Amino acid sequence: MPRAAEPLRPGHELLLLEGSRAFFPALVEAVDGARREVLLETYIFDFTGSGADVAHALERAARSGVRVRLVVDGVGTPALPPTWRERFTQAGVEWAVYSPPGVLGLLWPGQWRRLHRKLCVVDARIGFCGGINILDDFHDPNHGTLAAPRLDFSLRVEGPLVQEMRATMMRQWSRIEAVGELKRAHVKRALRSLRNARSAAAGPPTSILESDSNVRATLLLRDNLRNRATIERAYLRAIGRAREEIIIANAYFVPGARMRRALVTAAGRGVRVCLLLQGRYEYFMQYYAARPVFGALLRAGVQIHEYAPSFLHAKVAVIDGHWATVGSTNLDPLSLLLAREGNVVVDDRRFAQRLRERLLHAMEHDGTTMDPAAYEKRSRLQRIKERVAFVVMRLLLGVQGKKYL
Repeated sequence: MPRAAEPLRPGHELLLLEGSRAFFPALVEAVDGARREVLLETYIFDFTGSGADVAHALERAARSGVRVRLVVDGVGTPALPPTWRERFTQAGVEWAVYSPPGVLGLLWPGQWRRLHRKLCVVDARIGFCGGINILDDFHDPNHGTLAAPRLDFSLRVEGPLVQEMRATMMRQWSRIEAVGELKRAHVKRALRSLRNARSAAAGPPTSILESDSNVRATLLLRDNLRNRATIERAYLRAIGRAREEIIIANAYFVPGARMRRALVTAAGRGVRVCLLLQGRYEYFMQYYAARPVFGALLRAGVQIHEYAPSFLHAKVAVIDGHWATVGSTNLDPLSLLLAREGNVVVDDRRFAQRLRERLLHAMEHDGTTMDPAAYEKRSRLQRIKERVAFVVMRLLLGVQGKKYL
């Protein structure tokens, strides 16, 4: 049985941000207003298009005397462009690459344990958590210019959980520093001394006052220590308690047996279960490995909608019109077993309704409903690709010492 639910605390003000078109301006505004500290973690930092706007904001903040610390993942962002490495160095931005892959890359045991969460904290007062990388909505590193923006979400957060976000990011920075992966900016000693003096004079960042909106929320983390199954348990608990409706939008949906049973059971007791999933081919393994699990869901009455205009990158859910989550966690083995992830869970009808309306609109206007009969008649070639992807995923998980599917 799942453990007791993580407590949701009141006192939060949340702003739902859709896509980098909404997220980046809010992020840049917060960074430009920083007085002491900016912490940013992201899987991908791409400097194309509007991604450069965020880079410029970090540079400005560091030049103004704000301590800026950036962590990128070694697979998602294997290297910063030379020009920006130099600019960050000159400005005083401190940056690190999490777990750069070795000679064997992802085949080496443990190398799938990626830093996949997308967090930012400014002055321990404003936080951001979601699924959006520092990546322009209309640009994809592998596919070039996109005809339509990818669908993704993030949250701007004020309230008690911002301190928790900062604490986990500081712990991560300390771990990276301890294993020698830190690439500190080589700034002049005088500048570093001046910054340290400012920090000492300012004291620790102040806590934010509770917001008037009083939204109940909590931060859930997945790591390979104490929080191995925290996010999965939250999903299973909410699905198990659902009585009316479950809406899940997920980019890479390859649920394990427990998640599949939970969704089938919910549909069996009369809950409307709707999934908004990736409809466009992006990666072979994630795209085809998901298909074999659709049959049992469709037979149980689960509605599956495939997002068509562009890539779906969202990792969100709304259950019974009041429970919602926004974060970086896919419902696949990479997120649920291996990666460091972060999700905010909310219990608030007004917030959940805004997210629900956006997902329903995407299903109705931008999604293609999967037909159970057509699914059963899919071609032999399609089934072979699905089987190959499914087996390869299981083998690779085995190399990492994990069983899931």
